[in-house]
Amino acid sequence: MRKRDLLYRETFGRGPDLVMVHGWGMHSGIWRDFAETLAAKVRVTLVDLPGHGRSENIADFSIDHLSGVLMETVPERAHWLGWSLGALPVLHIADQYPTRAKSIIVVAGSARFVADSKNRGAENDWPGVDPALLAEFASALEEDYEGTIRHFLGLQIFGMENARLLVKELAAKVAECDPPDGAALHSGLNLLRQADLREVLRRSIVPSLIILGARDRLVPKSAGASMQALNPRSELHVIDGAAHLPFLTHPAETASFITDFVARHDGC
Repeated sequence: MRKRDLLYRETFGRGPDLVMVHGWGMHSGIWRDFAETLAAKVRVTLVDLPGHGRSENIADFSIDHLSGVLMETVPERAHWLGWSLGALPVLHIADQYPTRAKSIIVVAGSARFVADSKNRGAENDWPGVDPALLAEFASALEEDYEGTIRHFLGLQIFGMENARLLVKELAAKVAECDPPDGAALHSGLNLLRQADLREVLRRSIVPSLIILGARDRLVPKSAGASMQALNPRSELHVIDGAAHLPFLTHPAETASFITDFVARHDGC
């Protein structure tokens, strides 16, 4: 078994720097094909989160420490793209290190992943995933890691016409690396359950782009309007027909939104 690097990263392409941070249970290989497409117009840096892919785990998986670890391994100033869980450290980095973030791009992510229905039916309800689902994942990981990951992969492309083929493709990409560290998986779930960056997004002065899938069951499209209401300066694109993996199912459309946004904000 190959020893993991402290924090694995790879850089390729030419142009403005773009750092891409993947989601829970995955690694950077999940979107390498898409990143190579982007590399025609930007210089891409892919990272494996701690305990995922080829990166060592860290004892402190808090949003503060995780963001600091990421900052140590990337270009001095860059555009930041976070997919799913990866959106959380990206939002935090823009808040804590605004001079190092030219812009932020949230793909199938949210400032708060879990639904907030303390005022059920009220306007300030927050759309998100049922907290019970994340608790179910945490419990199931102990008994059936592979089954839990397959379930998670299935949710990401639920309702797509070619869902079975996509799950097989995703599973093959995930299997390119050793399974994630168990502690890292639990830490990531805790981050998804507990992190609330709505105030961070509200006060953000960094240009932001939000790309969601209209069929996403993990980050509902209504979360886009909620995030844009917090920060009206942010741009929002909802891709019809896409679910939680727009960069895989709708790569051309997703890439166009990203490269256009980066080009417009590279001087920031």
